[in-house]
Amino acid sequence: MENDTYKTIVKPNDEVLFKDKNSKFFGYAFPVKNEDEVKAHIENLKKQHHSARHWCYAYQIGFEEPDLLYRANDDGEPNNSAGMPIYGQIQSFEVTNVLIVVVRYFGGVKLGVGGLINAYKTGAQMALEACKIVTKTINVDFVITFDYKNMNKVMRVIKEKNLNITNQKLELDCQITISVRKKDANTIASIFDSIYEVEIKELDN
Repeated sequence: MENDTYKTIVKPNDEVLFKDKNSKFFGYAFPVKNEDEVKAHIENLKKQHHSARHWCYAYQIGFEEPDLLYRANDDGEPNNSAGMPIYGQIQSFEVTNVLIVVVRYFGGVKLGVGGLINAYKTGAQMALEACKIVTKTINVDFVITFDYKNMNKVMRVIKEKNLNITNQKLELDCQITISVRKKDANTIASIFDSIYEVEIKELDN
């Protein structure tokens, strides 16, 4: 894979169920962009499954160190028997911007640590297998600022390079926001930099 692409899921999966010795493990995968979305999904599942015993989860957000956010939570299960096996599936499927939650209803028979690891791993795997996984590009956003009289120069480059406009304000002083693939970002920035009376700067995401 090119270094400016990543794999993720577009929408949540349909609920999956794995059973072992009367314990039920419901698996869910959600696309997420920040930790607030993670919290919201977990709170919703706790309401939906209010009589469950454990809501174990793992998530990963971002593309590369040092900006990668990830966490694995055992939610009361023995250490590393739930969160890490779930996170292992996120790594195995090579996806990011994803949250996986496996909800457990205890069936009265203890599974042991090995049984738990297998159950949470399988629940996570089934959840991801039920999702459509897509490859997306890592993009850099720029804002281009210029006077209206320079509109044609700017639009010519945008058209020639087939750039994606995400926002625009076209008045006497104009602003256009573009989204560019990471590997092309420096080239595009230097083209606009070289145009007289046109300013380009990278946006912080």
